[in-house]
Amino acid sequence: MTTECRFCNGERPAPDHRVGELGATTLYLNDDQFFPGWVVLVLKRHATELFELEPAERARMMDEVSRVAGVLHALYAPRKINYGCLGNQIAHMHWHVTPRRHDDPAPRDAHWGVAHTPVRLTPAELSERIATLKHALGL
Repeated sequence: MTTECRFCNGERPAPDHRVGELGATTLYLNDDQFFPGWVVLVLKRHATELFELEPAERARMMDEVSRVAGVLHALYAPRKINYGCLGNQIAHMHWHVTPRRHDDPAPRDAHWGVAHTPVRLTPAELSERIATLKHALGL
C-alpha cells in the first residue's frame, strides 16, 4: 500500500456505485451520470503508470476497459466512447470510460471539461443502472 495514494487509503467511489470485479480492475458507476453510463475502472493494486504493469497485467486491464466500452456502446448507442486515464488528481491507475451522446452539448471537448450540472441518480435509478451493467457484463 502506498500511504499517499487516496485510492489505496480507501477513498474510492461510493460502495453503492460498485458494479463488480472484472479481474485486474474494479468497476464503478461514476457518481455524475450527466453522460449516461459513465464508469470508472480502478486497478486493484497500486500503480501510476502503464509501464509499471507487467505485460500480461496491462493486457488484462486493457481487455477489461475494452469489454466495458463494448457493453456501454451496446447499451447506450453513443456517438463515441471517451477513455481517460490521467492520474493528476488521484495518482492511481484508473480509467474513465464515458459514452458521448448524440445530443452532446460539447462534442469536441473532453468530458470532464463540459460545463454541466451533475446528474445524480435516485437510489432506484442507481440500482437499476448497476443491475443493467452487471447483467450485460455477466457479473
